[in-house]
Amino acid sequence: MDLHGIDLNLLVAFDALIAERNVTRAGARIGRTQPAMSAALTRLRALLDDELFVRAPGGLAPTPRAQELAEPLAQALRSIQQTLEFTQTFDPAASIMTFSLGLSGHAEAVVLPRLLAILAARAPGVNLRVRDYHSRDDAIRLLDSAEVDLTVGIPPTETGRVSSARLFQERFVCILRRDHPAANPPLDLDRFLSLSHILVSPENEGLDVADAALATKGLKRRVALTVPHMSTAPQLVAASDMIATVMEGVVAGSGCADRLAVLDFPLRLNPVPFVLSWHRRNDAHPAQRWMRSCLLGAYPHVWLPSEQVCADLRQQYY
Repeated sequence: MDLHGIDLNLLVAFDALIAERNVTRAGARIGRTQPAMSAALTRLRALLDDELFVRAPGGLAPTPRAQELAEPLAQALRSIQQTLEFTQTFDPAASIMTFSLGLSGHAEAVVLPRLLAILAARAPGVNLRVRDYHSRDDAIRLLDSAEVDLTVGIPPTETGRVSSARLFQERFVCILRRDHPAANPPLDLDRFLSLSHILVSPENEGLDVADAALATKGLKRRVALTVPHMSTAPQLVAASDMIATVMEGVVAGSGCADRLAVLDFPLRLNPVPFVLSWHRRNDAHPAQRWMRSCLLGAYPHVWLPSEQVCADLRQQYY
């Protein structure tokens, strides 16, 4: 039998007729008129090549073929209904699903501890699969291909396919070994330029926010070491005479904050926003909405710059 030719409504009508053994009552059960139910029974008889129901004292009597079909079709309809209901509601306490997250390096260190605490309390059966990424284009690619459900990182390239909400911001600071001769605030520009620098360059561009700020003054610094991961900079600074410009949260999570002096950058640097992003095809999915609410709820006091500020940040940093 070609399933493409089967109208699911006929199976619903069959299930109602089995339950009621009366065309009028069966129609009332599923919100259809008596003529519509009679027409459905006619189509069922043609489809299955069987009378299915015959007149009998007290109503309609199912044929042996109808009796054979009754329970399997009832189970199939219940399964379809449960599947549709599953996609309309989400019970985190009972769920065992896995979410895939794309997290940039710093976002992973900041976001995961908070999110894991929420899941332990509210959704102990929910699992996470984390993918690393390094650029705005990576975030868009992962979301477009459905390799991840959401990403957290720098603002992605604007596209109508992806929605974003800001989670938190990080300001840039300079770090030196605590007992370094230049570790006393304030850190002026001449002293900053006299030091050897660690450059954090995830995509090996050879420049970062510090270089962009210095370029506005026609200045350059000496970069003694370039590394791809900001998380390594605090340990390297703590064991050397070099200086690094990093996000303040990286210092707090480095494990060596007590060995570092944290100083203000000698020029004005805007803080960098970290945003939660997801593909618009997931906008209405209950499970996806719940996961986004968990992340947004973990950062209740969010710095919300204007859209122009966000555009300025993208131009300045990226």
